[in-house]
Amino acid sequence: MPRVSRFDLRHDLRSRIGILLLGIIILLALFAPLVTTIGPDVQRDVVETRFLAPLSSDVHQVFHPLGTDRLGRDVWARLVHGARVSLLVGVLGMAVSLVIGIAIGAAAATGSKVATPLLLGVTDFGLGIPRVVLLLLLASLWPPSATLVVVVLGLTGWMPVARLVYAETRAQLARPFVEAVAALGAGKLRILVRHALPNGMAPVLALATLGVGNAITLEAGLSFLGLGVQPPAASWGTMIASGRDTVVNAPWVGLAPGIALVLVVIGCTLIADAVRDA
Repeated sequence: MPRVSRFDLRHDLRSRIGILLLGIIILLALFAPLVTTIGPDVQRDVVETRFLAPLSSDVHQVFHPLGTDRLGRDVWARLVHGARVSLLVGVLGMAVSLVIGIAIGAAAATGSKVATPLLLGVTDFGLGIPRVVLLLLLASLWPPSATLVVVVLGLTGWMPVARLVYAETRAQLARPFVEAVAALGAGKLRILVRHALPNGMAPVLALATLGVGNAITLEAGLSFLGLGVQPPAASWGTMIASGRDTVVNAPWVGLAPGIALVLVVIGCTLIADAVRDA
């Protein structure tokens, strides 16, 4: 028999570049105290240390590779410490969306004639409302915090996952191997959990990978509007917001987190494309 070639992520250039980008940012976030010489919220002699240019040292001989902001805080330190908040919020928000979306999509695919239209109707109704509107509405009802952002991202991001899980599960349940498993005596729940869902999860994984980048972007947007992570806590959204008034005289304050955000989204997009092809 001829050998069947299989797509391998290890040999895909897109996945290599994406994993490299995300790997570097994740490592910097994990080892933030080791790659910085000063805390993200340290302020000393604000008048003397504010708006220092990148690759400069202050009056205390502290080196600032990305300069300082309006309060004399080190931009590099805030960038790598803020990566912890942004990445964690994005990943957890997408995880909540996956749990809710998989549960509802699977229930709709195997539900009764009453439950399936009801679940799909709720899903379609959620898809019909712009996500930004839902985000702003939910975020404005409670005091802003990182926990609130995770919950809001999860509650507004499960609908595409549910629709995709429903379609993939229905397609898997119609395949001959499901009939064979059912003939061997397997119940509906076992067929769903052990066969239909695992075989239809590839597109869901691609959507989840892309959704992480989207969630991080939305978190930055909420923080930029003051509805997410609150100062003085460092996140990429709050850093971009603090640098919007200094674009002319100190562009590095908002440019650094903006570039980091773009790199994360590019990395997630490349990995998602590779996973989809795989």
